[in-house]
Amino acid sequence: MKQRLLFLGPPGAGKGTQAALLCDRHGLRHLSTGDLLRAEVSAGSELGKEAESVMNRGELVSDSLVLAIVKAQLGALNGQGWLLDGFPRNVAQAEALDPLLQELNQPIEAVVLLELDDAVLIERLLSRGRDDDNEAVIRNRLVVYADKTEPLIEHYRQRGLLQSVEANGNIEAITERIEGVLA
Repeated sequence: MKQRLLFLGPPGAGKGTQAALLCDRHGLRHLSTGDLLRAEVSAGSELGKEAESVMNRGELVSDSLVLAIVKAQLGALNGQGWLLDGFPRNVAQAEALDPLLQELNQPIEAVVLLELDDAVLIERLLSRGRDDDNEAVIRNRLVVYADKTEPLIEHYRQRGLLQSVEANGNIEAITERIEGVLA
């Protein structure tokens, strides 16, 4: 199975659930950018202190800082496979990530796009019962996702890395579909 993966998909497609399952089954390191930022902050690293300062001001952590954290994590893996989840979110970030991965000799082997109809996504997100998940907010998140991420999907399709997987059905069936395209 391919060992250096990137997950793409709209909110509610099951990226986090599937990433955790695949990483557990195949010994991959799950690199969720949100988790990485929180880990650096709690470790008190120099990168963590910088990220904490930015987040405490209510600002978004810069692409360069996220890249530095990703580079530090990937450099410490000693050949272990990985699954990157939540980054890159747009073509500019992907174009910044590519040379870093080349430098580390760890290019992406496959990009998995979890696809699901908007109606199913909305129903799935509403069923989570989060305070911030109402239909208007969810529809806006899907518009933002389409605006920012659609060009990223095309970027990876043109590079021959994109594998689309239907993300409807039970968790195990979706996992089997993903493993099938990564074999």
